[in-house]
Amino acid sequence: MIAVEEALARVFSLCAPLTTETVPLRRAAGRVLAEPAAAGRDQPPFAASAMDGYALAGPVSPGQGFRVIGEAAAGHAFDGSVGPGEALRIFTGAPLPAGTDQVVIQEDVERDGDRITLRDMLDQGSHVRPAGQDFRAGDLITAPRRLRPVDLALLAAMNIAEVRVFRRPVVAIIATGDELVMPGEAPRPDQIVASNGFALKAMVEAEGGIARLLPIAGDSDAQLRAVLDMARGADVIVTIGGASVGDHDLVASTTRRLGAEPSFYKIAMRPGKPLMAGRLFDALMLGLPGNPVSAIVCGHLFLLPALRALSGLGALPAPTRAATLADAVGANGPRAHYMRARLEPEGRIRPFDNQDSAMLGILAAADALLIRPVADPARNAGHPVRYIPL
Repeated sequence: MIAVEEALARVFSLCAPLTTETVPLRRAAGRVLAEPAAAGRDQPPFAASAMDGYALAGPVSPGQGFRVIGEAAAGHAFDGSVGPGEALRIFTGAPLPAGTDQVVIQEDVERDGDRITLRDMLDQGSHVRPAGQDFRAGDLITAPRRLRPVDLALLAAMNIAEVRVFRRPVVAIIATGDELVMPGEAPRPDQIVASNGFALKAMVEAEGGIARLLPIAGDSDAQLRAVLDMARGADVIVTIGGASVGDHDLVASTTRRLGAEPSFYKIAMRPGKPLMAGRLFDALMLGLPGNPVSAIVCGHLFLLPALRALSGLGALPAPTRAATLADAVGANGPRAHYMRARLEPEGRIRPFDNQDSAMLGILAAADALLIRPVADPARNAGHPVRYIPL
């Protein structure tokens, strides 16, 4: 068995950022920006009013009077200039006209026809947004980054209609085993319903990938070959189950006959020891355990970081956070333990008593994986720990 850190390093060695493509901004949500994008203009492109009020030349003082010579609104600039003793009715977002440098808010003004008088308690702000206050032409949005809604708004404001992004990784997911049927089918007494693939598919899609949930491969070399053949062209091939050493565990032997280049098998972790990785059909291949919790935990630790690496976001492990133990825990053994746990107020974390790798219900109730390092001694409540949020 190898350590989790070494296994992840080997997975990353099998990953290279995918090719890039140009997409319109309306289709760029969640995509990973592949190259910096430069603003095509200043924002705002002119000095603009930040409030509804009156544009005039400062400084001003209470009691001063001005003649209103026109108005300006957003998208409707005033073409002339404002001279001494004059003011322009102006609305938020409108360009400041020539001859003015401040806006007196409408609450600080008394108006009578085309005359205004400034009240005694004047707001001291200029209420002007200078040209280029937000960004200047040529300013960059750096890459790589996953594009969030606010990033799309910023790109649009920069007058950028399309962006260069990394291609979305395609992941083929194959559940294996004669004991499996799909949801909605009628299982025999000796069968169970396949569930892991649906979690992994959702995880892939939430990470921005394209998931292909392929048919279940039965426990024969011919059936497994046939389904694996459907996975050609994918960037990642994920098998579920069949990665152990029993007579019916065929993934290793069948993929080798198809030309797989194995990297490792078995990791010093629980749940998830019987995990394998390598390359098949020019794709990263991950052979996940069949136990539901094991498969999903391995998805968080290895599949999702691999997808981020393929998407150009770098070779980084799953992000962790700090907490303190709500309960004492016993000493850990020779394998890193990723315990299903629940987060509590004031930064506490409480592991579930039952850590059986077949218990999906407990994983569904968890919102964190408490990390117990190899040979970690017994810890009392209040001890600082790290966890992976779910």
